[in-house]
Amino acid sequence: MRKQRAALGSALFFLAAPCVVAGVLPWWISRWNLPTLRSWSVLPAVAGAAVGLAGLVVLLRAFGRFVNEGLGTPAPVAPTERLVVGGDYRFVRNPMYVAVEAIVLGQALVFRSGGLMLYALVSWLGMAAFVRWYEEPVLRERFGAQYESYRRSVRAWWPRLHPWTAASGTDPTG
Repeated sequence: MRKQRAALGSALFFLAAPCVVAGVLPWWISRWNLPTLRSWSVLPAVAGAAVGLAGLVVLLRAFGRFVNEGLGTPAPVAPTERLVVGGDYRFVRNPMYVAVEAIVLGQALVFRSGGLMLYALVSWLGMAAFVRWYEEPVLRERFGAQYESYRRSVRAWWPRLHPWTAASGTDPTG
C-alpha cells in the first residue's frame, strides 16, 4: 500500500513540477516552433534531441527510485521514508534537477531558442537555491550522518565518473 501511495503521489508531482518546468514553460517561451533546418544546423537539433531524451530517461528513473527505494515522493509534502542514494543518485545528488535542465537545454538546441537558454539558467538558479537552502538542511536533519557521508562523496550538480556506494564511502576516483 505504501508503494501504491508513493507511486500515485509521485505521478501527480511529476505532472505538477517537471511537466510544467520542462514542458509547459518551455512551450510558452518557444511555442516549440522548429526553425528551418539546413544541412549545417541539423547536428545541433539532433544533439538537442539526444540530450533532452537522455534527460527524460534519467528523470523517469529518478521518480521510480523515489517510489521503490525511498517509499515516498519527491514532493516536500510527502517525502521519502529512506534516503535515496541508488541508481543515478550514485553519480550525482540531484539527478532530477540535472535531468530537467537537460530537457530544457535540449529543447533550446532543437528550437534554436535563446529564450530557452536564458530560462534554463534562471530555472537552474532557482533549483540550486531551493536545494541549498531548503532540501539540504531538511535532508541533513532527517538523515543525519548518512546524508552527510553521501553529500561529501557525491557532487550536487556534476556527475561522478564512477558510482558511489555507501559501503565504500568516499571514492577518490569519482
